[in-house]
Amino acid sequence: MKVIRQRGEFLLFLFLMTVVTQSFATIFYSKNEALELAFGKDKQVELLSLFPDENQTAKIQELAKVKLESGLFTFYVGKAQDKILGYAAIETITVRTKPETLMIVLTPEGELRNVYTLAFHEPPEYMPPERWFEQLYKRPLAEMDFSKGVDGISGATLSTRAGLSSVRKVMAMYQVMIKDQKP
Repeated sequence: MKVIRQRGEFLLFLFLMTVVTQSFATIFYSKNEALELAFGKDKQVELLSLFPDENQTAKIQELAKVKLESGLFTFYVGKAQDKILGYAAIETITVRTKPETLMIVLTPEGELRNVYTLAFHEPPEYMPPERWFEQLYKRPLAEMDFSKGVDGISGATLSTRAGLSSVRKVMAMYQVMIKDQKP
């Protein structure tokens, strides 16, 4: 009887931990809502699928200081009357054990304009606030590093590193696949 009771208590504990863990998951914006934030309501948004070759991949990884996990990368290109308003990429990365999804928005020239947290599944106290990302705006890719003046957040070290890695990856992808390819 004691074993059955302990087993029941253990199962209850597992159930409660599952419910508590799932309660951390927060989705802030859908993809459509995010793209509206990036480019405005009723703007034209086109998909730009990029397939870097080996040399481009090596250059992107060198600039970004992260390994590319896929041979496909997608930008959303915002346009109004055939004029490019900017580029956006949606990046999902594992922070500790759970994902965060960011939308990184670049100007037409490739400068960081905005970072929106679309979803965050770690505990909320680990999520970098919007004002943390603001220190990165208009900063060149070469200066996107904690050793070059980017401030970290105590208690959210892994989240800020993940966010910074995502921003560097998007900026490096733009530089190699779009900027360097323009005539």
